[in-house]
Amino acid sequence: MRRRHFIAGLGGAAVWPLLARAQQSRSMRKVGMLVNYLPGDIEGQARIRAFAAALRKLGWIEGENLQTEIRFAGDEADRYQRYAKELVEVAPGVILAGASPSVAALQRITHNVPVVFAAVIDPVGAGFVKSLARPSGNMTGFTVFEYSISAKWLELLKELAPGVKRVAVVRDPSIAAGIGQFAVIQALASSSPEMELTAIDPRDPAEVEKAVSEFAEEPGGGLIVTASASSNMRRGQLLSLALRYRLPTVCPFRFYLVDGGLAAYGPDVVAIYARAAEYVDRILKGAKPAELPVQAPTQYKLVVNLKTAKALGLSITNSLLARADEVIE
Repeated sequence: MRRRHFIAGLGGAAVWPLLARAQQSRSMRKVGMLVNYLPGDIEGQARIRAFAAALRKLGWIEGENLQTEIRFAGDEADRYQRYAKELVEVAPGVILAGASPSVAALQRITHNVPVVFAAVIDPVGAGFVKSLARPSGNMTGFTVFEYSISAKWLELLKELAPGVKRVAVVRDPSIAAGIGQFAVIQALASSSPEMELTAIDPRDPAEVEKAVSEFAEEPGGGLIVTASASSNMRRGQLLSLALRYRLPTVCPFRFYLVDGGLAAYGPDVVAIYARAAEYVDRILKGAKPAELPVQAPTQYKLVVNLKTAKALGLSITNSLLARADEVIE
């Protein structure tokens, strides 16, 4: 009898905290993130903050009811596969995949853990979902743009620098998105017999330096940087070289202009990460990825860097400035 009284008393003093911790453990949900940049990348950190802030607004607080597991893969293929496996093994309720390499790695590991992608080009063509309206599997999310936007980059470059007759296109040939973006630019360039295209692979820093310097040996050159994890990782080097060799450069996203890009046309990827939090929230509350249609960006922005234009000796027309959503001075 005394023993029972003692246990009851102990229950009041010590068991309730244990039960509270057990309850907290049961209510804690895990979210994985497999992202295509390294921990110190400013743009990458901005995306993570936007995602976390949006989750907080939806009631998911890190350390209270949410535990986030993040893996930074950069542009290393072996990391994607290793980290995808690690994230699946921690049994998260959902995984946020930053771009196509992340999604492809996760697709090879699991068909059960829900995956929300935040910045994928052509997820149907890549085989991630069966259709945009009806994903039909364990994946859904948000596209970053369609391949057709690549033609606008060439048109914009010609408008910014009418003297450009030679264009180096930075594209990653190891991914379908790299091939697709280049194909659209190539198709448009073929309608101008005087336009010459050169492809540059951004994956090797030494080769990037060599390729850009050799391309710049002849006059009339310009640069288009297409979207890829490798381009993101090398953007500082690419744009530094472009300024050194006075190559007008059009980029897919505004954050490239911080490193000296001349102009950008594309969506706000940070805002896409914030929108992705809504799907993560719905899945944690019981929704299935197959029930959530893939969504496209709601807005595209034209941004022009007048500081870079001045450094390149370019005069931006008033009509182009009037169309710009933002002008950096």
